[in-house]
Amino acid sequence: MDDVDRNATRALVCIAVVVFLAGCMAPDGAASGVVPCLRPERVGVLPAELAEASGLAASRRHPGVLWLHNDSGGEPEVFAVDSTGAVLGRVRVTGAENVDWEDIALGPCPAGECLYIADTGDNNERREAVTVYRVPEPDPSDTTTQPAERFRLRFPEGPRDAEALFVTPDTPDARVYLVSKGRTSPVTVYRAPTPLPADTVALLEPVARLTDEAPFGLLHVTGAGATPDGRHVVIRTYVNLRLYRLDDGRLTPIGEPVDLHMLAEPQGEGVDIRADGTVLLSSEERGGEAGPISRLVCTLDAD
Repeated sequence: MDDVDRNATRALVCIAVVVFLAGCMAPDGAASGVVPCLRPERVGVLPAELAEASGLAASRRHPGVLWLHNDSGGEPEVFAVDSTGAVLGRVRVTGAENVDWEDIALGPCPAGECLYIADTGDNNERREAVTVYRVPEPDPSDTTTQPAERFRLRFPEGPRDAEALFVTPDTPDARVYLVSKGRTSPVTVYRAPTPLPADTVALLEPVARLTDEAPFGLLHVTGAGATPDGRHVVIRTYVNLRLYRLDDGRLTPIGEPVDLHMLAEPQGEGVDIRADGTVLLSSEERGGEAGPISRLVCTLDAD
């Protein structure tokens, strides 16, 4: 978690948008000048139990269900909510610890469909290894999950703060990606080996650099998500979102970034994208203002 002063956020939003539109978060690759997504809108408000909602994943087994969690020392549990923010269930993740949970994603696994939880927050960039938990997706009515698998990962350049995770199908398992926040170095996308090794600390592989240097604070990356087929990825910051095409780790931007400042999120954090291009976003609470759930629809290319 990284506290963001609301007044400073509002005062600097316009500057951040200009910087972003000038080319930040844009790796090499063609991109049209068209924004591929409709105007975002608020659709719900999160309850007090999710005051520090940090990650969001849209269920594929349970239509309309979103999985969220709190960060930084919260209970090791996930919440099932609907698009209005109403809590449908609260499920404890068996065998897991919440040091600093920052993102959540759905993806294939030997058990079928699993939740992947990124315990990868590192504000002071001191953790020699971070953790991704994997657990079969529960039902919203469950109280506990099956025992979680724990995978330890390390960054090749040394500790990095990472608040964004996405998972794509791969053979024989799934492919896990982490995106660094950009706190002290360029925003970089890292790929974990497959299958994930459970008995060692695996080395992450850098596959894409999205900025040339550490970006302006409001452009720190706070969440990511991938379509079920793994062909499209969304990556968000506090004030912007961008759609990419993914090909063997290479991210090609599609159109221009989406400006999220009209949502007036207290602290924008979570994001996921469905197969039809619907993007869901969540925000933490800040200064007593509840975090909203928001939605927009993006056009996915057919290539």
